[in-house]
Amino acid sequence: MVVKKSKPKADKSGAVHAAGKRKRAVARATARPGKGNVRINSINLNIIEPEVFRLRLQEPLMLAGEVASQVDIDVNARGGGRSGQIEASRLAIAKALVAYTNSEELRKTFLDYDRHLLVADTRFKEARKFGTHSRARAKRQKSYR
Repeated sequence: MVVKKSKPKADKSGAVHAAGKRKRAVARATARPGKGNVRINSINLNIIEPEVFRLRLQEPLMLAGEVASQVDIDVNARGGGRSGQIEASRLAIAKALVAYTNSEELRKTFLDYDRHLLVADTRFKEARKFGTHSRARAKRQKSYR
């Protein structure tokens, strides 16, 4: 049995919802017709610090070009750390733009630039094991040999 993943579709108001994940962080993006405003957790994209995070979030917008200036995007990111939330938000923004435009060309552009714009990185921190000192692999040393 083959199960097809459903792609985000526009609702009655023309808004498209998409989600992105990175480690423990989850971001949900909503793209709707507008003037190009992008907000992450109610903060305007232009005032996000440090600059490295802002540039990572702007990558899908720059690649989308003219389309990004016609879409308002609101992102809600929760869980994980700051960097994980930024990566999850970047993924959600790119997925929302592709779903909003329904453009195979934009999808190919994103995949050619960086596969992680549309495909989630599923790696997680390895769970801690017993007999260790707060690490997944390093065991406690023996002192009697």
